Amino acid sequence: MPRTRSVTSSVLGVDRRTVLAATAAVSVSAGVGYALRPTDSEAAPARPPAAAPAPAAPAREAAQAPAVPAAPSAPYTKGTTLASVAAARAGSGYRRLGSAPGWRRVVRGDLAAPVTGRAGRRTTLAAFVQLTDLHLIDSQHPLRLEYLRAASEIAWRPQEALTVQGAVALVERVNALRTAPVTGAPLDFVITTGDNTDNNAHTELEWYLKVMSGGRITPDSGDPRHYEGVQNSGVPLYWQPDSTTRDAYKQRGFPHLDGFLAAAIREVRSPGLNLPWYPTVGNHDAMPLGCYAHGDPYLAEYAVGGRKLMELSAAEAAKLQQSISRDKDPRGEVIRDLLKTYARKSRAVTPDERRAPYTPAEYLRAHLDPAHKGVGGPVGHGYTAANLDAGTQYHTFPIADGVIGVSLDTTDPGGHYDGSIGTAQLNWLDETLRAHRDAYAVVFSHHTGKSMSNTRPDPARPAERRHDGAELTALLGRHPNVLAWINGHIHRNDITPHKGSGEGSAEGGTFWEISTASHVEFPQLARIVELVDNKDGTLSIHTTLIESSAPHRTDHTDLSQTGLAALYRELSANARFDGARLAGDAKDRNTELLLRKGGRR
Repeated sequence: MPRTRSVTSSVLGVDRRTVLAATAAVSVSAGVGYALRPTDSEAAPARPPAAAPAPAAPAREAAQAPAVPAAPSAPYTKGTTLASVAAARAGSGYRRLGSAPGWRRVVRGDLAAPVTGRAGRRTTLAAFVQLTDLHLIDSQHPLRLEYLRAASEIAWRPQEALTVQGAVALVERVNALRTAPVTGAPLDFVITTGDNTDNNAHTELEWYLKVMSGGRITPDSGDPRHYEGVQNSGVPLYWQPDSTTRDAYKQRGFPHLDGFLAAAIREVRSPGLNLPWYPTVGNHDAMPLGCYAHGDPYLAEYAVGGRKLMELSAAEAAKLQQSISRDKDPRGEVIRDLLKTYARKSRAVTPDERRAPYTPAEYLRAHLDPAHKGVGGPVGHGYTAANLDAGTQYHTFPIADGVIGVSLDTTDPGGHYDGSIGTAQLNWLDETLRAHRDAYAVVFSHHTGKSMSNTRPDPARPAERRHDGAELTALLGRHPNVLAWINGHIHRNDITPHKGSGEGSAEGGTFWEISTASHVEFPQLARIVELVDNKDGTLSIHTTLIESSAPHRTDHTDLSQTGLAALYRELSANARFDGARLAGDAKDRNTELLLRKGGRR
């Protein structure tokens, strides 16, 4: 395949993600905290931006791709799950963590057979890191749904006050990676595949941009003198770390930690990523609670106001939970009425205008602010002024010589946490892949193919048709230059082969769909991806999972920034009991994924 040095850039956007499963048999999988997470469905990132054409116009040539990388150094596996993984010690109840042997690499020949000797022939095309579902949480925000914990144990996480410390430790891990773990190639960039924030709040957006680009962060809102939220409410439904209250979590062995909440809201410092980084928008970034369409003035006022509901009966919690998971309340009418009904039961908190929901335009302007360029850049992180003009959040960017990245917006601004894609963006994607048929393409989105089932119209484009995951999968399969579709949303590692029907060929294109677990829930992973040409008619995609830089073993007396990051992981390991499921099977973790060169069998 000839190499090309140019790409196009465009945009479209919105969304955020959420939803928790109804308390009956449905299990939520990734949303507004625990409470709003998608049901158990299946199914993620890239370098410097290029100029963006109008969304409907044909893709045009733009900025040059990076120069050919330097010769590879020795593979670097320290800090990856090839070396070791955090694991709970034997026992019952609250379990401390230790180090366990790393996970082996699994070779998958679903789409092409591996050829002996390829390791000695291969050349590197690109290497990068995917972060997904960071869910940076303003845990004191009045509009959060912690009270759904009355209906479902996974509707609230005891580690939610430590998301910033955990994310900074992940940035530190990425910065410490000297080279890629298989090829020894330098890492080209970092990409986030959505749900960077949790509740579409300005506080969270500021924290996220400083985590990624560097700076001082005070993960606190409301009264700057002390924490105001469910963890010092005295409500035994939640872990009360500073109190001697025998809450539901302490009954399971969770520790009593004097000074925890004061430490959780202390200033944190992030070095910022030392690589270029690019964002992809998720439903939690785009909508309040990851599932409610913008526009309700009562909910917007409640978000910045001085009242917070912290308790609800199990029956009322289950009713609200079902309205979310069954997609019965896309505009938030049920929750609005509930908050009005229980206004007298809500507690006084300090109002804070910084908790206001941000719009797609504000999200774009924040990324375009040179103050958030950071060490690695670039300004805008892939977004351009054309995004603002068009009101879009999709774009392309050069990954490496002969490889382009395409970042999609699969959120549905009409409401609900599952996604879809509009006709204009789908046509733009088709045109972009055609225009770069001589380059390999890696596609990024927040949602997986199986979680794109929400085709509710976009309020800003009511006449435009929305397309589901099957239609997007089919389009990608018609383009033999597509190597991978990388995403998140389901909070679980999952890798799926796809065989397409390539245009003008009975054989069709093939690509891998790579979904990566979240960083808000155990096992709190990110993923390194390496693209290589095996020089034998096949390509390989190597995936390697990484953890944050925080130590596996915690010291409950250490409430420093690093100590809290380690505690973040340990609390998440004890918050729910399906960490093994979220980690995926061996075939979904550290892998080598084979493809026929050119994407054809």
